[in-house]
Amino acid sequence: MIELKHIDKRYDGVVALNRADLNIEQGKLVVLIGPSGCGKSTLLRVVNRMVEPSAGQILIGGKDALDLDPVLLRRSIGYVIQSGGLFPHLTVRENVAVVPQLLGWDKARRLRRADEVLALVQLEPQRYGARYPKELSGGQQQRVGIARALAADPAVLLMDEPFSALDPISREQLQDELLRIQRDVRKTIVFVTHDIDEAIRLGDKICLMRDGAVVQYAEPDVLLRQPADAFAALFIGQEPELKRLARHSVADFMRRAGTGAGGRVGGALAAGAAGAERVALHTSARAALSKLLGGQAELVVVDGAGEAVGHLVLADFALTP
Repeated sequence: MIELKHIDKRYDGVVALNRADLNIEQGKLVVLIGPSGCGKSTLLRVVNRMVEPSAGQILIGGKDALDLDPVLLRRSIGYVIQSGGLFPHLTVRENVAVVPQLLGWDKARRLRRADEVLALVQLEPQRYGARYPKELSGGQQQRVGIARALAADPAVLLMDEPFSALDPISREQLQDELLRIQRDVRKTIVFVTHDIDEAIRLGDKICLMRDGAVVQYAEPDVLLRQPADAFAALFIGQEPELKRLARHSVADFMRRAGTGAGGRVGGALAAGAAGAERVALHTSARAALSKLLGGQAELVVVDGAGEAVGHLVLADFALTP
């Protein structure tokens, strides 16, 4: 879907990108990560030509992006930045409808679409559509920013550290929302972060950069288990197996109701689980492990309707999925 070939970018002799190569498959979420100044945001902005490369080729859907009108190219690609980047004088609904308006959609169509994507990001249109950005929390503003990027139904979505300014709770909630939205709409997403835990949790693949070059481009499990060099190992940090748990939910480890350790078949819940803390199926395995290490003897796993579907004890984490 997106191919960046031998991308160079220089500013007055300073190398920002050094023959960077990246091949992103359609419908995948790829995370760019690395230390400050490594070139990750620059590489992201090369995709929609907010930064013009000094050399190299940009292919999007097989078309050379350097042959396209850059304004039209940007309107065809969703873009999310820190703090949403909303227009303060426009309502939430009007903010979301900006790109469809630029593309010439009639008013009824663009407002209808604005309501659709607001609902997609869990903001009730009738409640939030007429509000102004200053009337929203930081997390709500970021949801509006995501909705705006999705409004014209672009094939590609660029996200430049969209959650970095948020508190940990809001950040985790928006990570959950992004994963849910991606399961529903399957966009090709390029996501910049400086947080390795966020990269591991969200990315189908991770591109680790240093000094404008790609150090390693791999699936999270490969990056964690087989870092390319000493820099990659240092950047990943300690406890890589614990980091892997963020990519798994309790559903990957739990025992179905009534089974013994290691079982995965149905039946009634074990009697000892009756008074245990309840966690949702989508709860991360890392969060569940933390609860168990913190003193919970057992966790009951419930589905969306609140029905118990399994249980989890510390020994279950010996069964690596």
